[in-house]
Amino acid sequence: MSRWVDAGYRDAGWLKALRPVEWLYRRAVARRRQAYATGRKTVQRLPVPVIVVGNITLGGTGKSPLVAWLGRWLHERGWHPGIVSRGYGGRAPHYPFHVAIDSPVAHAGDEPLMLAQQSGLPVVVDPDRPRGARALIDIGCDIVIADDGLQHLALGRDIELVVVDGQRGVGNARCLPAGPLREPLSRLAEVDALVVNGEPSEALPRSGYGMQLRPSRWRHLLDGVCYPVEQRPFSSPVHALAGIGHPARFFATLEALGLEIEAHPLADHHRFGAADLVFGDDRPVVMTAKDAVKCRSFAHARCWVLDVEARPEPAFGDWLQRRLETLQSAKGEVCDG
Repeated sequence: MSRWVDAGYRDAGWLKALRPVEWLYRRAVARRRQAYATGRKTVQRLPVPVIVVGNITLGGTGKSPLVAWLGRWLHERGWHPGIVSRGYGGRAPHYPFHVAIDSPVAHAGDEPLMLAQQSGLPVVVDPDRPRGARALIDIGCDIVIADDGLQHLALGRDIELVVVDGQRGVGNARCLPAGPLREPLSRLAEVDALVVNGEPSEALPRSGYGMQLRPSRWRHLLDGVCYPVEQRPFSSPVHALAGIGHPARFFATLEALGLEIEAHPLADHHRFGAADLVFGDDRPVVMTAKDAVKCRSFAHARCWVLDVEARPEPAFGDWLQRRLETLQSAKGEVCDG
């Protein structure tokens, strides 16, 4: 899967053979959107603001760190946010499933469990996004963040945010299976804001707000003890594991921090086992926070996590504040009427 996604980003020649299938895919996407737009399929509106954070490309873009940042940002401004997610990779005993910081990853999925641990906010997973969002409202949330919800049109939304990896951009700008796009590039003109993770390597279809992913701390996986990034508590070289959408970005971050690494890229949402952490030597093993939630139960003492934080440019926060104030004003006028 990862090799095929990479082919779309570098516009491999053999993808041309898939363009007829791409046409069928684009047609199916258009029909589905039209069904929701015309009322043939129901869009469920909620009584609180809904912010969708998603992407139009396959592969990692930095979406989950932005969701965590957004939750903290809203909480600091007096909101009571909650996060709803599909819970990819997990199978809960029931839905809606309220994710606790010690929920089994097999129930919650890796990203929802990571977000619950990082943010301290209510997180609910449910394949039925509107039902999951209502479960958050029932426990007192007054704003909902839909993680990876751009294509889940049954859930009405007030703000759509799309995250793009600045380095990889939109690849060959073609839809599945001839490229990495989940939706046609024209979709970017419809969303409320584009957030670009890192410096863009090429021109994008529209302007966006900048965002950087910054390493925040080293964390020992077994006991949770944390150390500043500047005070690395283990030696180099290391084994670097990444079962995320874009492993190369994590490896580059480690090298920028001065580590000599032996890289072990794995498929996104890889199902880890104890054997994945054994390499026949005594080198430290460093992984992402998303992978760490799946490894803690069988990790050994040489396992470390590099936690990262999203840092959008200040102008993004200013824009978001104005947009929320406008939403609140509009809802107030409707209630007064």
